[in-house]
Amino acid sequence: MPSWVDLIIRSFVFMALLFLMTKILGKKQISELSFFEYVSGITIGSIAGEAITGLEKNMFQGMAAIIIFSLATLLVDILALKSKSFRDIVDGRGTVLIKDGKVLEENLKKEKYTIDELSALLRQKDIFRVADVEFAVLEPRGDLSTLLKKENRPLTPKDLNM
Repeated sequence: MPSWVDLIIRSFVFMALLFLMTKILGKKQISELSFFEYVSGITIGSIAGEAITGLEKNMFQGMAAIIIFSLATLLVDILALKSKSFRDIVDGRGTVLIKDGKVLEENLKKEKYTIDELSALLRQKDIFRVADVEFAVLEPRGDLSTLLKKENRPLTPKDLNM
C-alpha cells in the first residue's frame, strides 16, 4: 500500500480512537485541566502523533498504547473520586495566600508566585487592595478564590432586611 494511503488510514483511525477515548474519559479531560490531566493529554496526543506518522510500524501497538494510557487516566480519575488523600496527591490542594488582609509570603514562595502575580490575579477579580481581602486561596487548578472583608462586600437584600 502506498505510504500516503497508509498515512490517511492511520490519521482517521487514530482520530476516531482519540475521539472515543476522550468521550470515555469525559468532559473533565477537555475542561480546565489539573497537572495530571494535562500531562496525560499531552502523552496520549504524542502517542497518537507517533503512531499516525508511522514511526511505530505496527499500528495496533499505537492503538493499544493509547487505550492503556487512557484507561490508566480513567483509573486515576476514579480513584481520585473515591479517595480524598489520593485526590490531594494527584490534583493538589488549595493554598491560602491571603489571610485577614495579609499576604502569607511563605505560601506565596511555596507556590512560586510573586506579589505582582498575586496582584494581577486580584485585579482580574476587580480587587485592587490586598487589605480589602479577608481570605484568598490559590486553587489546585490555578484559580484564585477570594472573600472580601465584610465592609467591602456588595450590599445584598439580606443586608437591608428585605
